[in-house]
Amino acid sequence: MDEEWTPLDCLLPSGKQRICLIILNQPLDKDHLDILWSKALLRACADGAANQLYNITAGDRDNFLPDYISGDFDSITEEVKAFYADKGCKLIETADQDLTDYTKCLAIMLEEIQRRELQVDTIVTLGGLAGRFDQTMASVETLFHAQSMTQLPVLIIQETSLAYLLRPGNHRLGVNTSLEGEWCSLIPVGGPCQTVTTGLKWNLNNQVLQFGKLVSTSNTYEPTAPGSPRKPVTVTTDQPLLWSMGIHINGKTD
Repeated sequence: MDEEWTPLDCLLPSGKQRICLIILNQPLDKDHLDILWSKALLRACADGAANQLYNITAGDRDNFLPDYISGDFDSITEEVKAFYADKGCKLIETADQDLTDYTKCLAIMLEEIQRRELQVDTIVTLGGLAGRFDQTMASVETLFHAQSMTQLPVLIIQETSLAYLLRPGNHRLGVNTSLEGEWCSLIPVGGPCQTVTTGLKWNLNNQVLQFGKLVSTSNTYEPTAPGSPRKPVTVTTDQPLLWSMGIHINGKTD
């Protein structure tokens, strides 16, 4: 079994993961932004995400200057573009229409991590799971691209949801940060997945997850005695499998 990895460590003030941050063009949760921004070794906006960052940091924008903004620049406003350019933020135009701005932004981040010789544990994406359904699916599709681009975990957080694509193999997920919500899911987005789990209320015992047959949505964690720590979730899968989970933070519930 692989070493335990805690998806929500990045949202803990005491968390140990060294992260880089990509922001997407969807409404931002300021609490998530503050904690992730303070931890990030590298910070980037994908195109219109710069508008979101500009708006939510009004009155404090000089403390929230991204290292770069990339995209085809069809969403960023001229006012926002001029502001960040004037502040010295790098603007990188990526015209390729076969890839999303998220995928292209991730590619640039991986190049920057290598160029700067940064020691990184996780790439966190803020935004990407709300609004238009096709854009949500595009975010998930980028997670598939990411598996051939890097060995680093790439996850997406939006409000009270997290999504992370598990590679084929064995996984041990820490789910005892107190930030976990009640629900979790294993979704075979790319195709059938033969799956074994422990630590869930409804575990899978070498069953095949597949659309039209069986999908493990609205699952939850194995019950524990009051005061006892929650057991890790283990997942073995033969194909990429989407793990999603609820987040409980600052009075918000999943």
